[in-house]
Amino acid sequence: MANKLIEQQRFMCAIGAIQTVVAIPKAVPLLHSGPGCGTMVQGFFERSTGYAGGSTSPCTNFTESEVVFGGEDKLRKILSNTYKVLDTQLQVILTGCTSAIVGDDVNSVARQFGEEGKPVVYVETAGFKYTNYQAHSLVVNAIIDQFVNKVYDKAAAKDANLVNIFASIPYQDPFWKGNLEEIKRLLEGIGLKVNILFGPNSNGVSEWKTIPQAGFNVLISPWYGTEIVENLKAKYNQPFYQFPYIPIGGNETTKFLRELIDYANKNGAKLNKEKADAFIALQEQDFYEEIDNLATFLLEFRYGLPNFFHVLSDSAYVLGISKFLLNEVGIVPKEQFIMEQTPEQYQQKILDIAKTISNKREIPVFFEPDGGLAQETIRKAVYPGRGLIIGGAWDKELAKEKDYDFLSAGLPSTYRLILTTPYFGYKGGLRLIEDIYNAVLATYK
Repeated sequence: MANKLIEQQRFMCAIGAIQTVVAIPKAVPLLHSGPGCGTMVQGFFERSTGYAGGSTSPCTNFTESEVVFGGEDKLRKILSNTYKVLDTQLQVILTGCTSAIVGDDVNSVARQFGEEGKPVVYVETAGFKYTNYQAHSLVVNAIIDQFVNKVYDKAAAKDANLVNIFASIPYQDPFWKGNLEEIKRLLEGIGLKVNILFGPNSNGVSEWKTIPQAGFNVLISPWYGTEIVENLKAKYNQPFYQFPYIPIGGNETTKFLRELIDYANKNGAKLNKEKADAFIALQEQDFYEEIDNLATFLLEFRYGLPNFFHVLSDSAYVLGISKFLLNEVGIVPKEQFIMEQTPEQYQQKILDIAKTISNKREIPVFFEPDGGLAQETIRKAVYPGRGLIIGGAWDKELAKEKDYDFLSAGLPSTYRLILTTPYFGYKGGLRLIEDIYNAVLATYK
């Protein structure tokens, strides 16, 4: 893929991970890059500036002068001025392609400010090296290694009931705020204490300082974020529990929570299983009451509803949505497209999970970062019944061409405003059902 041009990509280069920093309250990314990088990030993620993201991020605006003479002095000046202008508890320097090629010693600049008592972290995020999925882990690990490891309370005992959560990538997942809020609610409901780390439900930088005190980590992802939990395991002897896709709806969310309860208690937590089971039962009761109401609607609605669907998204959503819609809603998955340029070493694991979606048929899953090629496959596919496409804004015209229903549930999200909507968990399953059938009902006049 390195030498191949692709169309309609659903990810971006490594410097898109500035939004990982933006998602931490009072943390500020600083771009050591050309002036267009921040604007490009803002254009890709759209409504994503946050406290200091996208084109509002401080930037050294690398020009020909810095290419010739180096940009370290300019970086020092920008760092110093940022502390004067912005109320920041952590600065994270991210390098662009030009500074990486020139070879500025950015690490020494960051170290200099650190010695002055100002928390500054440095990450190499040259766009030609990684995607923003991989760079997300690089940024998180840099903050852990260069900042958290220096400032955490080494005398504090570990809390076996405290967990660090690594799940939706901020802004890359348009549902990240709602998902993290719902994860925190559910995990606290079963008796855990939660470092959610990102978003408005996090305590910001002070919460990051307690990462080493957690009894274990939770990774909700088929592959991205693996480097984070492996780093924490090596550094602080923290084991991790991994659930390899977004659990959506009753079946998968209950499975996730019950597995997590068993894992936590096996690793020293003292969760009251009776209380945790009662909490899960209440969540299931609320969820299935609405599913019963939905069944009545489906039986009585006589104007045609989708009976098959395609998803164009990242691997966590392709797997999670397919399992939920087939097994709890009754819509059959056809060709599914994983768009995030998944590294080869993780692909077979994802395919093995995909085989568990249905015990009656094989669901065709493609690793295809080229949106144009994915669309061409759908364009050529012919199935009886009414179809549904779940994807990004680029897929709306294809749905119109095929006379399919369309749900905007990924980037780019031009046709939808997403603030704190979750697709995670029991509530996320109900919201996904609402969104699908609202899109369907909107086609009737």
